Amino acid sequence: MIGSLRGSVVARPAESEILVEVGGVGYRLHVSTPTVAALGPLGADAFFYVHTHVREDAIVLYGFLHDDERRCFEVLLGAHGVGPALALGILSQLSPAALTTALLEEDLDALCAVPGVGRKTAARLLIDLRNRLELPDLSILGRPASAQGGQARAEVRAALAELGYAPEEIRGALERIGVDDSEECVEDLLRGALRELASR
Repeated sequence: MIGSLRGSVVARPAESEILVEVGGVGYRLHVSTPTVAALGPLGADAFFYVHTHVREDAIVLYGFLHDDERRCFEVLLGAHGVGPALALGILSQLSPAALTTALLEEDLDALCAVPGVGRKTAARLLIDLRNRLELPDLSILGRPASAQGGQARAEVRAALAELGYAPEEIRGALERIGVDDSEECVEDLLRGALRELASR
């Protein structure tokens, strides 16, 4: 089982495939479109989190620049009807934060923007992935922030931490959206923070 690789990107044989050389051995990694765009020139060093997918006829490696992408990929694989190609397609269209926002807002159009995903499939994914990603129950977060006596920031921080974001990411997002606005409910603040994280 290969969990990570550090080496030089020496070739890009296909749109979603790269060749990473590690100690004289070349590893073919399937990657998302944003990952390809974020890579430096050929020959540059890079570090990848890796998911090793074992099939009857092959062992295929999927590479990710960030661990939250790898974890999201593995959650997607657990959803009904989602294979590696579709999971990678979803992450090529939506970052983990953008996917989380789409699920929280029940945004079928965002899921339908993924090639090969129709509205019926998107509706099924929405239900399945909300459970698999263990999204916070927003029904308890609908009260105005002012009614929570300063608990808005704490609840949003806790929800984002549950989704796997690092403390510094959470702090920066909350500072940028102005989480102390007493006219907003915690649900709105959480969604705003997720949009901010997705934009980064």
